[in-house]
Amino acid sequence: MRGIKETFDFDDILVVPTIKTHIQSRYRDIELSKPLPLFTAPMDTVVDLENIGEFLNNGINITLPRTVNYKKFREQYDAKPKRRKSPWINKQNPYYQNTFFSVGFEELDEYYRDNFKIFLENSNILIDVANGHMKRIMDYAKEIKRLRPDITIMVGNIANPKTYTWYADSGCVDYIRVGIGNGNGCLTTKQSGIGHPMASLIHEIYNEKVRLSKLKRRRKGSNLPAIVADGGMKDYSDIIKSLALGADYVMVGSIFNKALESAAPNYLWGIRINKRLARYLFGKNMPIKKHFRGMSTKEAQKAMGKTTFKTSEGVVRFRKVEYYLSGWVENFEHYLRNAMSYNNAKTLEEFKGNNEICKISKNAYDRFNK
Repeated sequence: MRGIKETFDFDDILVVPTIKTHIQSRYRDIELSKPLPLFTAPMDTVVDLENIGEFLNNGINITLPRTVNYKKFREQYDAKPKRRKSPWINKQNPYYQNTFFSVGFEELDEYYRDNFKIFLENSNILIDVANGHMKRIMDYAKEIKRLRPDITIMVGNIANPKTYTWYADSGCVDYIRVGIGNGNGCLTTKQSGIGHPMASLIHEIYNEKVRLSKLKRRRKGSNLPAIVADGGMKDYSDIIKSLALGADYVMVGSIFNKALESAAPNYLWGIRINKRLARYLFGKNMPIKKHFRGMSTKEAQKAMGKTTFKTSEGVVRFRKVEYYLSGWVENFEHYLRNAMSYNNAKTLEEFKGNNEICKISKNAYDRFNK
């Protein structure tokens, strides 16, 4: 057996304030522009083409689930305005650059036969495979970049810091999702024992990124892949700690599912209701609930058009709606600005990875975890 290393997670750490800060106002002195360092998780109970505008207008980047078929999107995109089902789908919309389309191996094989010509110029693709350590993903990424160098590629998920280096050295990927089994809709780590505590994983991968950035062998003009922390964010502080540890973006699923605007069906006392009624009743403080499921569940596999099902590594549950999306984003911006002000960071680039982190005991955690 190899050596056992010590790792940590979000509840095990705190971000230490800097010795002194020159920031006087967290709103006047801190630059926090949109889009925010957030992605929607590619889950059909979070985002789809109908509610995508809600997230984009709040400054949140998009990864659409595999239930959104790119061919159908192109049909809508190329159709006359009156025939489009979603007002977001139009040729003048500037938000397209912030949206990733998810594809699996089956879809990649299909698009490869047409040399990926179906994809619009400067499209974004997420190769949405749970095990990002597979060489097959790298092979597809290289081929996509050869055929269509204008396409931006996101891959993952990975849970080994050295895998980040493997991808970075290839020069064929732009974003890497890090984290396996941490998501609230995922059972991979619980059932298989594979994973890595998220906070420690981000920290180690960020250190790899810094190390690689200093090497002279980096190709001129090539950028290191962005770190996308994916899975298990329970509150604002987990997201902020992810950024403090060096994540470029944080991918959020269950938190966004609990927003009234999420793509999940709405229920009141077990009865499904439409979006308009749900909004009205939520405004009257009625207990609206949302359907939530991991994308590896059998019902999600069915929604993606599969006819043979793999063992489920996800959960299905109902969760109470807690907020409007705009209200959550307003709070997030406030707390992020607050954290940045304590560390004299006027921009996100100054804040990401540039912090002192301390490990704490459970007693220390319990004292402030009210």
